[in-house]
This record gives sequence, structure tokens and C-alpha cells, in this order.
Amino acid sequence: MNKAMADTEAQVLKSPRHVAIIMDGNGRWAQSRGKPRLFGHRAGAKRVREIVRSCPDLGVKYITIFAFSTENWKRSEAEVTGLMSLFRRYIKKEARALVEEGVRVRFIGDRSRLGKKLVALMNELEEMTSHNDYVNLTIALNYGGRDELARASRRMAQDVADGALKPEGVNEETITSYLDTSILPDPDLVIRTSGEARVSNFLLWQSAYAEFEFIETLWPDFTSEVFQEVVDRFSGRDRRFGAVKPAAE
Repeated sequence: MNKAMADTEAQVLKSPRHVAIIMDGNGRWAQSRGKPRLFGHRAGAKRVREIVRSCPDLGVKYITIFAFSTENWKRSEAEVTGLMSLFRRYIKKEARALVEEGVRVRFIGDRSRLGKKLVALMNELEEMTSHNDYVNLTIALNYGGRDELARASRRMAQDVADGALKPEGVNEETITSYLDTSILPDPDLVIRTSGEARVSNFLLWQSAYAEFEFIETLWPDFTSEVFQEVVDRFSGRDRRFGAVKPAAE
């Protein structure tokens, strides 16, 4: 094995397996250029493509992006309508490339409030990519961590009422199995762009032991090079998950 191959292998071993990203700053990016907020959202959607494609080289197998939160309905009607249209166009435009590049797409969140055409496209894309495994892309759409836990709790309560689940059998693994992300590993690294230092109701249960990076870069400026810098910083962290590292002998 030559040095280049060895360096690549070492990078993969230290890389986060699952990265979750709060893609913040689209609106501010657009406004700083004298453009409407939707201009920034369109630029942000294009950035997603680059970041997903860079994942294999960085050793990232799973990537979850926060596209629209349960709180985002509070935005103006024009912006929400524009975002829903953008989601539909993104799925139609990117579907073939996602299939050909081996990307498996999943959506998490409450679909009941989303339009029928959008939900149909989401279902179709999930089915089209269901056999892919090169990169796993999860898109959080009308998603909120508290809402997810509430929906999971209702399903558990119903199973208890139906006799399918005993209260004394409920533990952390049980709760995890009822979440939208039940088949995904917990994120190792959560990134938020735009300089805000909060998690905004994103993957609250799943990120209990994740490493966090709050960076100043606005999402449309979050290039694959910036992504690599963040991943490189992660590789230098000492993750102990509550344990104490043994003293060197």
C-alpha cells in the first residue's frame, strides 16, 4: 500500500460515519446580495449535490440534512410556497443522478401536512433508490425532534393499549425503534452553518453523544473543502461516551 492509499484509509477510519447538517443561512446569503430569500434556497439546494457527492471520499456513509422544520411553517406564505415548489423541482431534477450515483434517499418527518404531489414524489424517490447503498441521504422535511418523539410516544401508547408492548419492556432501544430514524445509526457529527449556536429541534434523541460544529459559513458557501476541514477537526477529537480514558502505563 502506497502512502496516498494509506492516508486515505486512515482518513476513512477516523471519519464520522454519520453526519447531520442544519443547513442555515440561505436567506441571509441571498439578502446580502440584494436577492430574495428563495434565491438563497435555490443556491442551497445546489450545494446539497456537491456535499453528498463528497461523502464517499471523506468516509461518510450517512448524511442527514435539515430541509424544513415543523417551525418553518411560521415563515411567510410566499416563502413556504416557494420552498415546497423547490422541493418538488429538486426531486424531479435530481432523481436520475441519485439513482445512478448509488445514493439511497429517505425522508423523515410528518408527511401529513405536505402536499399530495410532493409526498408522491418523496415516496417514488425512496422506492427508486431503495437498492442503493453507496451513500445514504436522509432529508428531514416537516421534521421536528419534539414532534418525532410525540409521534413515537403515541405509537408506543397504542401498542401498549393493544397488548403488543408491555410498559416494563420500554427502554432506550424500544424508543429508538419507534423513531423516524430507527434504521439509521446515530449521528457522530452535527454541523450547523451560519454562526448560530443552537440545535433548533433537530435529532434531539439521536444526537445525545454527537460531536457538534457551529461554523460561521453560510450554507450556500459550504463547499466540499469546508466540509473536509470540519471532518478533519472531528478526526482529532477524543470521544469517550461518558467513560474515562485509561491512564497510559
